[in-house]
Amino acid sequence: MLLSKMNQGAGEPQNPNAQPAWTRVSVLIMALLAAPSAGLRFLFLARKPFWFDECFSVEAARLSWHDFVRLLWWREANMSLYYVLLRGWLHVGSSSGLNLGFSPFFIRSLSVLCSLATLPAIFWLGCKLFDRRVGVFAAALMSCNAYSIRYAQEARSYSLLVLLATLSSGFFVACVREPSPSGRARRCYVLASVLGVYAHLYALLLIVAQWLSWRGIEGRHESVSRVGATSATHRTAMRRAWIWIGLAILPLMAFVVKTGAGPIRWIRRPGVHDLLDYGERLAGNDGLPLLLLYAAACLAAIMPLRGRVFRVRAGREVWGLQFLLIWLVFPVALTLTLSLARPVFLARYLIFCLPALILLAAAGLAKLRKAWMICICLATILLLSLRGTFSYYDHDFDLERDGSEAATNYIYDHAQPGDAVLFHIAEARIPYEYFSSLRAANLKSNRPAGPEIIFPRHGDHLDYRDVTGKPTSEFLRSVPGQYARVWVVLMSTGSPGHTDATTQMIDQILAESFPRIERMQFPQVEVRLQSKP
Repeated sequence: MLLSKMNQGAGEPQNPNAQPAWTRVSVLIMALLAAPSAGLRFLFLARKPFWFDECFSVEAARLSWHDFVRLLWWREANMSLYYVLLRGWLHVGSSSGLNLGFSPFFIRSLSVLCSLATLPAIFWLGCKLFDRRVGVFAAALMSCNAYSIRYAQEARSYSLLVLLATLSSGFFVACVREPSPSGRARRCYVLASVLGVYAHLYALLLIVAQWLSWRGIEGRHESVSRVGATSATHRTAMRRAWIWIGLAILPLMAFVVKTGAGPIRWIRRPGVHDLLDYGERLAGNDGLPLLLLYAAACLAAIMPLRGRVFRVRAGREVWGLQFLLIWLVFPVALTLTLSLARPVFLARYLIFCLPALILLAAAGLAKLRKAWMICICLATILLLSLRGTFSYYDHDFDLERDGSEAATNYIYDHAQPGDAVLFHIAEARIPYEYFSSLRAANLKSNRPAGPEIIFPRHGDHLDYRDVTGKPTSEFLRSVPGQYARVWVVLMSTGSPGHTDATTQMIDQILAESFPRIERMQFPQVEVRLQSKP
């Protein structure tokens, strides 16, 4: 009954101008989707331990403004928007009187809220591109997609990126199809796009995809009136919008030029298996069957149009499909091509392509002529998606979490007065700082007594200089005269059987004065207690 009210018939969608997105029925459906969507995202929110990147987010957001601004410019401008929002979120938690600012549940809740906000956003975009029924299908698919839920439960910018990518595309479609003299949609498009790039640099690929889609419209003559207005004035306004976007992201581009590819040098070269893994994760973490179902739904959207979807001249519906295909395929194809020279393909960096896949699949489901066929296909995808979500609750995918929390607790539980601790790379201090703060919060006291941090250290508190660098041989030779026991924390020491130069130097120099070594291994972290005879 609700489906029939959302859109009568399964033929060509009505003009979105004549079919407003928000009606009582659509609002009711969004409300019905909100409760289970929130439940899936808040369920087990604190079960998975914080890993390095999440700890970095929190500790970066806790820095003083002086250190925070310098850290962004020096090293972490990529996710700067998320760090700024997280600063405000942590302030809200800390000033609540319940000390929520240290709670993993509260910290990750910011990502949950961004993910939940994506549901009405993708419904709205589906209405702009097609009709209300496609919007409802898309919101339903997004509500239980395991990839969306997985990054809704992480203190990083990925759920914010998906939200802003969806909003940017929605305003872009509004600019194409419903240009207004006031330019309100263009201003919103510029704002959402700029914020998306500051949420993650890879959002630039979406803007390029939008520009490619627009260039296709500009090249049309006979059919432009069926897609949207492309008058000279409108074309000029869109070009100005992209100029404003370019000007607004110049500081981030300057940061990229300054740092080069150093921050992503750890990405390995992708293979066919990585591409297949990316597709399976994007589809919902239930392996090849769910991916094939999504592929079939996307083909159902494209095949009835036959060859028209790949033509330059096309009508309203065909252009919407073309835009989604470019959005879905172009960023992946470009990053794979660039990876032939320098690896830049990473699945989670391309999560902003998720709305395109879901909207294509939703459009395919809407093509089915019988309501019972739609119900069966939609229910099957949703059930497999839920199975992928429950699988994620049980074990991670897309990354391997490190054991920094267990390592930090082990050090505190076995440390003695007068001990020192040094970190093989400066970044390893970040999770140690977070879990020390969490330990203090749980004990409702000041920072608990623990070993004295001797590297990296530029003051009594963590500052922007403490997140990069490695100990020098001169520093290591100065340690033995001051301490009887030294804790050494090792992370990212190289591939198995091939330790890095810093680890080899630490082994050689410290072993001369601290020959007694006790080792404890945690996931991706090794803790050593070295002491004098």
